[in-house]
Amino acid sequence: MTETIAAHVEDVVLRDGSTLRLRPTTPDDADLLVRFFAELSPESRYLRFQGAGTVDARTVEPFVHTDFDSTVSLVGELEGEVVTVATYVRLRDAHRAEVAFAVADTLQGKGIGTRLLERLAAHASRAGIDEFVAQVLPQNSAMLKVFGDAGFAVTRRLEEGVVEVKLELEQTEAYRAATDERDHIAVARSLAPFFTPTSVAVIGASKRRGTIGGELFRNILAGDFTGAAYPINAKGDPVGGVPGYASIDDVPGTVDLAVVCVPGPAVLEAAASALESGVKALCVISAGFAEIGAEGAARQEELLALARQHGARLIGPNCLGIASSVCRMNATFAGRAFPPGRAAFSSQSGALGIALLEQAESRGLGLSSFVSIGNKADVSSNDLLEYWEDDPETDLVLLYLESFGNPRKFARIAKRVARSKPILAMRSGTSARGARAASSHTAAMAGSDAAVEALFRQAGVIRASTLEELIDTSVMLSTQPLPRGNRVAVVTNAGGMGILAADACDHAGLVLPDLTEETSEKLAAMLPAEASTANPVDLLGSAVGETYEKAIPILLADPGIDALVVLFVLTIVSDTTDVVEAIQRASAGSAKPIVPVVMSAEGAPHGSFAYPESAVHALGLAVQRAQWLRRAEGVVPHLDGIDQAGARELVHELLAQSDDGWLDPDGTRRLLGAYGVPLVPERRADTPDEAVAAAVELGLPSVVKTAVAGAHKTETGGVALDLRSEEEVRRAAERIGGPVIVQPFLSGGCELLAGVVQDPVFGPLVAFGPGGTLAELIGAARFALAPVTDVDVQLAFTTGKAARLLAGWRGAPPADTAAVGDVLYRLSQLAVDLPEVAELDLNPILAGPDGCVAVDARVRLQQVEQTTATKTW
Repeated sequence: MTETIAAHVEDVVLRDGSTLRLRPTTPDDADLLVRFFAELSPESRYLRFQGAGTVDARTVEPFVHTDFDSTVSLVGELEGEVVTVATYVRLRDAHRAEVAFAVADTLQGKGIGTRLLERLAAHASRAGIDEFVAQVLPQNSAMLKVFGDAGFAVTRRLEEGVVEVKLELEQTEAYRAATDERDHIAVARSLAPFFTPTSVAVIGASKRRGTIGGELFRNILAGDFTGAAYPINAKGDPVGGVPGYASIDDVPGTVDLAVVCVPGPAVLEAAASALESGVKALCVISAGFAEIGAEGAARQEELLALARQHGARLIGPNCLGIASSVCRMNATFAGRAFPPGRAAFSSQSGALGIALLEQAESRGLGLSSFVSIGNKADVSSNDLLEYWEDDPETDLVLLYLESFGNPRKFARIAKRVARSKPILAMRSGTSARGARAASSHTAAMAGSDAAVEALFRQAGVIRASTLEELIDTSVMLSTQPLPRGNRVAVVTNAGGMGILAADACDHAGLVLPDLTEETSEKLAAMLPAEASTANPVDLLGSAVGETYEKAIPILLADPGIDALVVLFVLTIVSDTTDVVEAIQRASAGSAKPIVPVVMSAEGAPHGSFAYPESAVHALGLAVQRAQWLRRAEGVVPHLDGIDQAGARELVHELLAQSDDGWLDPDGTRRLLGAYGVPLVPERRADTPDEAVAAAVELGLPSVVKTAVAGAHKTETGGVALDLRSEEEVRRAAERIGGPVIVQPFLSGGCELLAGVVQDPVFGPLVAFGPGGTLAELIGAARFALAPVTDVDVQLAFTTGKAARLLAGWRGAPPADTAAVGDVLYRLSQLAVDLPEVAELDLNPILAGPDGCVAVDARVRLQQVEQTTATKTW
């Protein structure tokens, strides 16, 4: 396979859960294609070629040339044989192409045709093709159904006994929804053998104690796996009293899941034997792959290609293994069993998975399944979310992430899953190094962590900063109902603990409101006179279980309280067990969350917290989830007055001159004007005399700025403001030197920043925050993944420091939020349409009561390399 072909290899997942690898054709494929078409049934051949009876080298000649522009032909192979062919050819109208494909008779009905259409459409769109045309015989109902179900806008016309089908290739919301639904069904089915296997083989299961394969197999036995387990080792030795086999081929019956625990160089041979025996789920524990460098990365690619050759899925390599409570399978080499429960956990780190085990059982957190994805050569967190979404054993999803393969797909899946099941994620590996090298205000404030924060916020993913926080919040969501709001009451037997909890509430965005008069009176009636009936409520150190049992219902009945934090410190007059049981009785059936904090030498019981700060912080995250669930999903508004074609032509024109660089003021103005962004009027002046003339034309007072492309004007002294006479304009132009820009001086309104930055992993981000010369120092910009919705914009307008500016800071009139929002929507659309816009700054935007206008703009273009990910889902 040539380097060009390898770069365009694509994997698809099919309706039945199997996978298929697609590659572009070459002239060397002529004989393979002839054989493929010859082996089709006469009916399939008739439908594909509309009556042609024979297929020879001349017939397939148009299918063996692929240039990814005018022609694309893809073949899919299983076990070395071509099983499908798909082609498009550009027509005389360069925006249209004719499409056709064929699928082996034995594989029809698995959704291959739809996947082929998706991939051809993706390649065609990149080549500037907007429409597919197909000629289909009326009796070819399967092909007509493929076109109808794909999600594209379709028109049909019957002419001279042939149906002409036209498909508009725009990736609309309807198309993305159809594709996501196909992915969801297919991926979930592909992962079922990992979580519900009826048989497991461990390749490399040694009879010696202390070996990874041997201990993993013994873990399977110790967990009382509901299916059959087979140890595979070179000598066929028994392991743990179970008869062994020298080869997986010797195992009676089929094997659903094969776990490979042999040394790295021997993995390919072991995996091949398992896949050839019919295994569709492969978990490779062994190390020695991409984590060790180029040689290992090549071996990992070969391993994945081997799995694809047999239509299988792969977890790992270099992982801890997999556990599933539904079949009581612990196929990991962890040192202790996984407590069964309702939380699913995916980790890129095996060690962190073991650490979570150490904490989970002591906190009463049980797992429905655990997956260590290791190098995630194939199965990723995205895949696992697809499976867990409909898994009846899972109520809560935990993720430890070190990297994102397809973050935009993650956002779509997570947003859907989070509507029914909480997702908690801990993300490591964030860094500000990239920000330090940025040139614009927007890029300097962005960075990988800003992108992650935006992604999680928009998708409804709860972010944990530490393992402790991950566990704490998991316990909270597993044991308590979601709060209706952020109003909290605190009850304690130690006043100092109540103060700590109150401080923690303030940091977590929670409030401690005054209790109603009725609540205070009822508390006073049951407590000693010295007790405090204000919020926090201090029961005093003499409180016992009965005291808590009486106080809690009174506080829960207060209509101004959404959640209750119950603090208990062991004293000489109290008993931990008595108090905990009293809290449980008083809490039974409550629709409001009751968060117990028990500080004693015996440790916090299940469902409780050891410290008030950790309990309150977890409650704060639960409040955030409740707020997100109440929030509308949001829509991307339709925008008028956008010249996308003109903007794209301009970008191509400018990038033809330089692959990377800042636009001059004229180019910046033309680009932003194509998207309807409001800009202050300006004139270019090459001499001081021209500057004076421009100032007179536009009206004094004036602003004079350097016209140097991309310059930081304030930092370089390249701007002069509020020039009230012609002489002042002249002196400013002389001082700045060279060509300058002259604008009218505007005052009033609040100064805001809006911008765009293209993150290399997450794609376009839209920034919004306080503007002016202190934008980076204030550092309060909020980022959102484009395209932004009305909900994203509303959140930006109601939270953070920019919201205070918009509302009218220190007596200023409120700003026109509709106008500011329109700018953000237009920048978002620009960022999506033009990935070549690497950085864009509007700083400041002056926003007043009757509109807004950008008074300074900087844009950097960068050539974008077209890359095709092997994994297409």
